[in-house]
Amino acid sequence: MGDDVLTVIKMKAQWPAWQPLNIRAAPSAEFSVDRTRHLMSFLTMLGPSPDWNVGLSAEDLCTKECGWSQKVVQDLIPWDAGTDSGVTYESPNKLTVPPNKIRPLTSLDHPQSPFYDPEGGAITPVARVVIERIARKGEQCNIVPDNVDDIVADIAQEEKEEDDTPETCIYSNWSPWSACSSATCEKGKRMRQRMLKAQLDLSVSCPHTQDFEPCMGPGCSDEDSSTCMMSEWLSWSPCSLSCGMGTHTRERYVKQFPDDGSLCTLPTDETDNCVVNEECYPSSCLVTEWGEWDFCSATCGLGKKRRERRVKIPPQDGSICGAEVLEVENCMMPECHTIPCMLTPWSDWSDCSVTCGKGLRTRLRVLKSPVELGECTEDLEQVEKCMLPECPIDCVMSEWTDWSECNKSCGKGHTIRTRILKLEPQFGGDSCQETIQRKKCKIRKCSRGQANSDEKKQRKEQREKRRSKQGRVETTSDHPGCKMRPWSSWTECTKLCGGGIQERLMTVKQRFKTAQLTSCKDRKEIRACNVHPC
Repeated sequence: MGDDVLTVIKMKAQWPAWQPLNIRAAPSAEFSVDRTRHLMSFLTMLGPSPDWNVGLSAEDLCTKECGWSQKVVQDLIPWDAGTDSGVTYESPNKLTVPPNKIRPLTSLDHPQSPFYDPEGGAITPVARVVIERIARKGEQCNIVPDNVDDIVADIAQEEKEEDDTPETCIYSNWSPWSACSSATCEKGKRMRQRMLKAQLDLSVSCPHTQDFEPCMGPGCSDEDSSTCMMSEWLSWSPCSLSCGMGTHTRERYVKQFPDDGSLCTLPTDETDNCVVNEECYPSSCLVTEWGEWDFCSATCGLGKKRRERRVKIPPQDGSICGAEVLEVENCMMPECHTIPCMLTPWSDWSDCSVTCGKGLRTRLRVLKSPVELGECTEDLEQVEKCMLPECPIDCVMSEWTDWSECNKSCGKGHTIRTRILKLEPQFGGDSCQETIQRKKCKIRKCSRGQANSDEKKQRKEQREKRRSKQGRVETTSDHPGCKMRPWSSWTECTKLCGGGIQERLMTVKQRFKTAQLTSCKDRKEIRACNVHPC
């Protein structure tokens, strides 16, 4: 703002915002105002929230009577700058696009908000600022220079007080000038100093912290050069008595010592009489000043507001204090029909309803408008689909087949059973197990030479099968009481890899009258195939 700003206020940050003041010192800073620049504004974040804040806007320190305000005390409620969508101090940063207008926070913004009140009461102030005048230089704020000489003098004074200190160097205020180094009427020097509090840019050097100027020792002239520059009187202390006439005091301090290096002889404290409750009776009681008015109980239309005060000292005779300690007044807010349906911002999306695959998630918002405004047709809940990584699918196998017949008619042999793969594993599911199992079998001992004859018989049967495939006349295999057709060809394997099965059949061609049902029936054989891994 250039020349429109007289003083930039800098003070220590407050972090975290919820830390109570009784374990830290309240920050303070001094600033100046003049007759053309007498509005004071400040803003401070409520860390670690990136856009919650408290502050004052254009507080006028020039009174209606064109004097300077002695003391301003203002309780502050939190505001939302509208740039971040978090609902708590420590919510993850999430930009609000587009940004919302700055607005005061309410007790119904979000159920997780630290300021939330389900009854929708007034939000509690979170800070208090106290502005107190400590010194006055010049006239009242409505006085303007009368002639050119006064204007030039004012400009020269401002130029003299200009400071070319880089903005990246933050100092304390200059201390008062010290006494002159010469104790007699001789030339000496005096010093003032300041402290470097912070250096925001290390590449920019910060100038000196000490300042010297020449001075003359006392007694050099008959003129009185022992003029002290004193601060304005501070506020009076409370009266020493709660009823009747007592005393109170006030203080001031030396802002600058005399040019001749002498000590200041002006008083720094003052005592005066004070009267509290001129007519003191045994039934008199002392009460505090009225507190600030509460917020209006209604957000639109007619409501109530109240303020309170406390009894500081009850009557000496033990009677009940007759002073009013509660006041209630009507308050009028904007017409209710002009207030739209007010809703809190949407909450963050909930977690997906499933841990894998397709599910649903929801988000909520709360109605802030009073119920008496009529039904709000806006949605308070939204549901949308959500997709997480696919759920793992385990391998699915068929049941085991029955064990096959033993491959030997006598002696040691083996039998097998198989199963097939019905569903391949997907997305990290359990892998497939074996598809064929084999176990030993022993029907009876073979007599001598029987094993060789059995092998010859098997070779003979294989030759007959080959001849039948080549188109020769169909032959039969004899079974007790029936005549059988030859074995059919093996069916195709049920799988190309990973273990499948094949089947073949031998059917009855002719059953003799002497045949038994158990010895004359169709036969079926099963064998494993394509057992190599996929």
